[in-house]
Amino acid sequence: MTENLHPIADRLLKRSDRESITRQRSKVIWMCGLSGSGKSTLATALEKRLHAEGRLVYVLDGDNIRTGLNRGLGFSDEDRRENIRRIAEVSKLFVDAGVVAINSFITPNASLRAMARDIIGKENLIEVYVQASFETCMKRDVKGLYAKAEQGLVPQFTGKDSEFEEPEDSDLVIDTEAQTIEESLDVLFDFVFPEVSV
Repeated sequence: MTENLHPIADRLLKRSDRESITRQRSKVIWMCGLSGSGKSTLATALEKRLHAEGRLVYVLDGDNIRTGLNRGLGFSDEDRRENIRRIAEVSKLFVDAGVVAINSFITPNASLRAMARDIIGKENLIEVYVQASFETCMKRDVKGLYAKAEQGLVPQFTGKDSEFEEPEDSDLVIDTEAQTIEESLDVLFDFVFPEVSV
């Protein structure tokens, strides 16, 4: 089947051409962590701050993606892998388009994070571990998912029925138990801003 595919990438504009218009170095800021750790809150706050700085930025968030592009995927190991694979491929397109992508996905194990890094390119990805314990996230229970999981209404819930492997080699760790969201955002912004500016 692939013998009938004829990519035209060699005839298209280069990433550097697009970056000259956006006046930024495109990058993927991939935030991983448990549900309720603060990923989405930080992603939306970072988006607003970067936009205010004149950056072209777009947030890819787990719940949004699963209602569109990845609608129909469940939470089996195979579906989780396909979910992250598709997101990584879309993120790679954003990088090529000269856009800063801020990704907010649980990304529960090392193999999924490695796959995303391989697809996007290590040089194009900043991995941020948004750290908070299962117990803290359960207390926050922003979406009511932990209560549902306790009742058995959310199968394969990460951290309970499905394992979450803490990242050991993230570029940045943000501890949202030890810092306010504002403090966490300052740390995140200061870390990624030199990476996204030209």
